[in-house]
Amino acid sequence: MNTAAEAADKSPIVIAHRGASGYRPEHTFMSYSMAMEQGADFVEPDLVVTKDGVLVARHDIYLSDSTDVAAHPEFADRKRVFEGHDDWYVFDFTLAELRTLKARQPRPKRGTMFDGIEPVPTFDEIVDFAIAARKAGKTAGFYIEMKRPAMFTERGLDPTEKLIAGFKRLADAGVPLYFQCFESDYILKVKGRMPAPLIWLIEGKEDRSNGTWSLEVPLDLMAGKVDGIGPNKALLVDSKGEDSGLVAEAHRLGMQVHVWTVRDDQVPVGIASSRQELKWLFAHGVDGVFADFPDTAIDVRNNVSLVSPERMTDD
Repeated sequence: MNTAAEAADKSPIVIAHRGASGYRPEHTFMSYSMAMEQGADFVEPDLVVTKDGVLVARHDIYLSDSTDVAAHPEFADRKRVFEGHDDWYVFDFTLAELRTLKARQPRPKRGTMFDGIEPVPTFDEIVDFAIAARKAGKTAGFYIEMKRPAMFTERGLDPTEKLIAGFKRLADAGVPLYFQCFESDYILKVKGRMPAPLIWLIEGKEDRSNGTWSLEVPLDLMAGKVDGIGPNKALLVDSKGEDSGLVAEAHRLGMQVHVWTVRDDQVPVGIASSRQELKWLFAHGVDGVFADFPDTAIDVRNNVSLVSPERMTDD
């Protein structure tokens, strides 16, 4: 197990969130490649499952934000309401049907010049890509998330065997790995079979009266069972913008802390820039950050003096 103490001896890692998704459509090979070129330590694919049981890379189970599915009249009748959201869903499409769609930039303020170029990649293709990159001397690892495994399993689309087979291929090729999931039960299901450190993702609960976030379950629930946590960055600060103590508590329990998500074009209220936010996060001991713009995170990590400020306030 990779302990927090071991991580403390190393520089924080920069994880390219869905690739270099600030610059290219997320979960495309152009996005993954740019992240590697910028020097990200890890590239993050999110995995979902098609109707015919194929693992593919999308952040969401719905398709309208990140693909051009709405422009395909042949799929108009696939749109439906699921969990209160009216959309097209990956589990209603076979891989062959999904491959007729093209990836697009889901965030409206970002450029669209690279939309409509690449299809949705499969996990097998990502594994091939990562292995080829490793053979070419690129050192970036892959930090892979399984989305909604319980929901897919309930639909007869259990991803486990294919997921573990892909991880084994990557591990055998020497690709550095992490596995992450929000579902603690699923992490425990694959524990002992997954050749990668295990990260428990945590969103937390928002108090809408003051905008603060708190844990819904104690960290020690998974102490000794996972290698680290991936918390919502809002959990690291209290209502005054001061350190909530979450990082220290996780480290006390032997857990690494990899926070999500820093974006140059979306910073918290009261923060001047993503660079200021990153400086605060690094100074407060996080072991890694997920970033849409990995080059910014790398530059801050490598060049900013990590003198711990008391508050996340302007420089």
